[in-house]
Amino acid sequence: MLPERAINVAWNGPPPGSVAAGRARLLLADSLGCMLAGLDHARPRDFGAALAITMPGPIHINGIASGLSQAGAATLLAAAMCWDEANEGLARAHGRPALAVAPLCIAALAEGRATLGEALAAFALGYEVAGRAGEAWRIRPGMHVDGSWHALGAAAAAARLAGGDQAAAARAVRLAGCQVPFTLYAPIAAGMDGRNTYPGHAVLLGTLAAAGALAGMDAPEGGFAQARHLALGLDQPAVVAPLGQWLLEEAYIKPFAGVRHAHYAAAAAIELRAGLGLRLAEVRSVTLATYAEALRYAANRAPTSAIAAQFSLSWAVAAALLQGDLGPAAYTDAALADPALRGLEALVTLLEDPDLTATGDRGAGLAVTLQDGTVLEARADQVPGDPALPMSVAATCEKFLRFAAPVLGEAQARAVLVMLLEGAGDDRLAGMLLAPLRA
Repeated sequence: MLPERAINVAWNGPPPGSVAAGRARLLLADSLGCMLAGLDHARPRDFGAALAITMPGPIHINGIASGLSQAGAATLLAAAMCWDEANEGLARAHGRPALAVAPLCIAALAEGRATLGEALAAFALGYEVAGRAGEAWRIRPGMHVDGSWHALGAAAAAARLAGGDQAAAARAVRLAGCQVPFTLYAPIAAGMDGRNTYPGHAVLLGTLAAAGALAGMDAPEGGFAQARHLALGLDQPAVVAPLGQWLLEEAYIKPFAGVRHAHYAAAAAIELRAGLGLRLAEVRSVTLATYAEALRYAANRAPTSAIAAQFSLSWAVAAALLQGDLGPAAYTDAALADPALRGLEALVTLLEDPDLTATGDRGAGLAVTLQDGTVLEARADQVPGDPALPMSVAATCEKFLRFAAPVLGEAQARAVLVMLLEGAGDDRLAGMLLAPLRA
């Protein structure tokens, strides 16, 4: 099983100074920024307080009175990380390999159980394992990707962070592969945020598998392949990236909040907005043409909750036209109650672009018709984060500060970012990551 065999190649992380090593630092920093932004919402904090009842420990997190254990903190951070739907992804995995790996690494750093170097090595290891598992685990309609194959990456990272050797990490991945779950899209369709517990499930399963592996427990290597057959009906051997190819280098960092499928629509809307000027009130209709997969996963209309709006192409178009951005502000209670945003969303018609579907490319075309018959058009066939247009280091840092500063304060957020990206002040990270320093 290639996800397991990736351990031998990725055990110590990418070589210092390599592209993959730099990407690991950026991705871990971006993941932390998304976690902190998520913790600025009431529901994740309530979730953390509930977790602390059965998972108490020494890790103190902003807004939560009681401390959490490493497993409890990582479970909470996984939910917070995807709360604004702004975290990283890997196109070939059709999901986010860091979603259950980064929280374990941040929790270990926050507790002081790992150095930054150890956390980065565990992060890279978990990412490479999870990315290949994601390539192999092609979900059926009605399923959601989060919280499934992520557990294999979490298992590898958890074993590495706990001091296990390569053999223990391989056992952990085999154990997770024999109990890999599948999750449902249903909560999103119903506008319910229970979906955000899925990555926490993968964290806990990975932690459990790592503990079993450290105790000497094991499972057959073919378990993951059997799970693919039984759960997904997939019998052909999975085609995944060859060993030695660092998937970290292909990972994308999101410029926007919301499901990645909607980013092309948002980019087209922002481009078109520049030409629309003050004529937004004159819009008569909006037509969005995009690829079939985007329509399958993000066709929610008239959303009444943040999570439904995060998976809504029409909402992304309307928010981007009105706000000039697609950030967390698009999913606040105020935004969801805005009659202008709701009225514009109702004018959007969603169509499939058969050429994009046929080629497997991503992109979106947008046409806005005004009351006088004028038609304005824009197209986005790539957005920042795509392989041909990666997010720059400066843009990633700007995003981190925008997400983290409201929680940590500007000065502390900048100090944490420098430590993560440059490795300086490693010994001070534990007390600075997840809560403002006391004066």
